[in-house]
Amino acid sequence: MYCQNHDNVGCSTCMAIDHRSCKDIFYIPEFIQNKSYQVVSREIQSKLKVLGKTLAVQANKFQQDKQNLQKRKANLLADIRKFRQEINDQLDKLEKCSVDEIANKFKILEEQIEEGLKQLQGHKAKVISANDKLASPNQNQAELFVHVKMGENAENVANKFIEDTKVNKTVSDIEFHSDRNLLEQLKQNKTIGMLTEKTTKTAENSLQITGGQSYCVKVKSDEQTCDIYSACYMENGTIILADYNNKKLKRLKSHNYTITDCYNLPGEPFQICKINETQVAVTFNSKQEVHFISIDRQMKTTNKIKTGFICRGIAYANNHLYISDNLSVYIYTMSGRKLKQFSIDQSGQELFSDINSLAVSKDATRIYVTDFDKGLIVLDNNGQIVTTFNGKQLQTANNCHHTEAGSVLVSGYISNNVLQFTSDGELIGEDIKAASGKRGMQSVCCNQQMSKMCISRGDKDNIEVYDI
Repeated sequence: MYCQNHDNVGCSTCMAIDHRSCKDIFYIPEFIQNKSYQVVSREIQSKLKVLGKTLAVQANKFQQDKQNLQKRKANLLADIRKFRQEINDQLDKLEKCSVDEIANKFKILEEQIEEGLKQLQGHKAKVISANDKLASPNQNQAELFVHVKMGENAENVANKFIEDTKVNKTVSDIEFHSDRNLLEQLKQNKTIGMLTEKTTKTAENSLQITGGQSYCVKVKSDEQTCDIYSACYMENGTIILADYNNKKLKRLKSHNYTITDCYNLPGEPFQICKINETQVAVTFNSKQEVHFISIDRQMKTTNKIKTGFICRGIAYANNHLYISDNLSVYIYTMSGRKLKQFSIDQSGQELFSDINSLAVSKDATRIYVTDFDKGLIVLDNNGQIVTTFNGKQLQTANNCHHTEAGSVLVSGYISNNVLQFTSDGELIGEDIKAASGKRGMQSVCCNQQMSKMCISRGDKDNIEVYDI
């Protein structure tokens, strides 16, 4: 049987089950009578032959890639062993220095003891000599007077020596205090290095936006109009939305774009970022802390870290958190230890004036900052400016998102658009243009594997999903 509606062939049972709603189903011998498919057959054979060669070439490429991957793995393991040996060598040096320090200290003390013994023997000999002279018979009064004075002098000098030696250090006074900071630093590190993945840099093409549908994200328990301040895609297509006005995280399923569950937050969420497939981190407009939310099954808070400043932007890369207030960007460990702070440039000028959001490249070599006043600011991992972008095309830089392909999407609240930039901050183009009747471009995120982009606008109960 042949289904003309789907241009597909199958047995009568398949057609009855899979194509029962189709109107144009034919019995093949009847459908092809008075038609010749010899030419079509030769064309298909030719195409299949070419395709077979292409697949063979691709198979060889896969094999070559696999061999290169195995070589690279061996090289990386060798690098790890080499670095481990360097650590061992350095620890050996530290151990030797500590051992030498102890040896030198005890050598000095042993020499002091030897010198003390030598002096003690001298004082002992003088005391014995003075005592013998005093015990000698047949002395006149003048001789006895001399020997008494000599005995007193020997006694005084010996007593002074004894008192002086009492204050000297003994072996029991010396202790070794290990450097616990060194051990704690090693305990905090999960690995002895950082694994990064860099792809060969190619020309970054503008995303082609098509379609576009609006979906309501308001739920019954919402007391106010939704304001989706931030959003992030998970790999399975789920979208996590941060509703500022209603103080909630909302989980949106991509197959039907409906809210499946919500999680009430203790404040207005400012930005969220994905940590892994079962966890996101969220900042609040009025709290000096970051909350980690499990999104595995039922959403719940699993951890918090305190920062000492009101947290706004947040991003994650290479097991580090990138957090901002309105004037500085900070790098934190996942346990909450501050590593770096970027707030001024080399000339001492302030880098930022009003930070709204952060994004970080996968290899953590680029930090992307959207500033309401200064636009897009791209930093390297030492806090040095790579480039900036500001102007009429991007008015009030609002939200930024680092794509899987390495480009950066930035929403402009007043310009009401989404711009796309290269990984180094060069403008590629305008992916979503300002539209009449729509306002306040807010959040932007995309999942290139699913070819979808999600945007939200300020104080709006809907989100918009586009094909890319």
